[in-house]
Amino acid sequence: MTQELSNSLLVLVCTYNERANLPSLFERINAAVPNAHILVVDDNSPDGTSDWVEEYQRSHPSVFLIHRSGKMGLGTAIRAGMHYAIENGYEWLLNLDGDLSHDPKSIPDLLAKKRQSDVVIGSRYVPGGGMVGCSWRRVFVSRCANRYATWLIGWTVRDCSSAFRLYRVAKLKTLQLDTLTGVGYGFLEEVLWHLLDQGARLSEVGITYSERREGKSKISLKEAWSTISSLHSVASLQRASKRASGS
Repeated sequence: MTQELSNSLLVLVCTYNERANLPSLFERINAAVPNAHILVVDDNSPDGTSDWVEEYQRSHPSVFLIHRSGKMGLGTAIRAGMHYAIENGYEWLLNLDGDLSHDPKSIPDLLAKKRQSDVVIGSRYVPGGGMVGCSWRRVFVSRCANRYATWLIGWTVRDCSSAFRLYRVAKLKTLQLDTLTGVGYGFLEEVLWHLLDQGARLSEVGITYSERREGKSKISLKEAWSTISSLHSVASLQRASKRASGS
């Protein structure tokens, strides 16, 4: 990787009980993008995730930590990471899961699209993408969310629920992030709609999603409902936008 990444790329990892996965994840991130900075947003994990990150920071000054008081949801954690990227002058923010389900080896593939894109999604549903070893629940929720989005909103996005994303920070600045209401996984669809509404250019890159090996999955019926609820909110925003533009 080129030296430019040292000042331009922030890798965001939102965590809750991921201490067992972080050593391997950090090693893989550093191998894929050795000059990138890493930000962990941890929701007071009982397993000592923040303690491990603080120890790691002592010999790795490119790693940063936001330790939050409790479990507040993925959406609010990503939003905190977005604010951090904006406030600290990064050019790009890359979000990936902390459980090794997103392989950092794919990060350069997302970065390869940055010249023509403002948002790059690591997609399971385009050529080169797929899912390996995943539970029926995860496959069901993911496929239903994406098909429902296609039907409800008319999106041509193939994987609107993927959290593996590269964001141009200048585009994030155009959003009023604190007005977004999604606190869980539904935040992913909500922020994507706002970015596209602001004219963001989108690309999708095929990635392989693997089920976590360590720890407990965060997917639940509550999170599935969060996604559906956010999609309905997005649909309402879209209708209001069309009325305002007279189309």
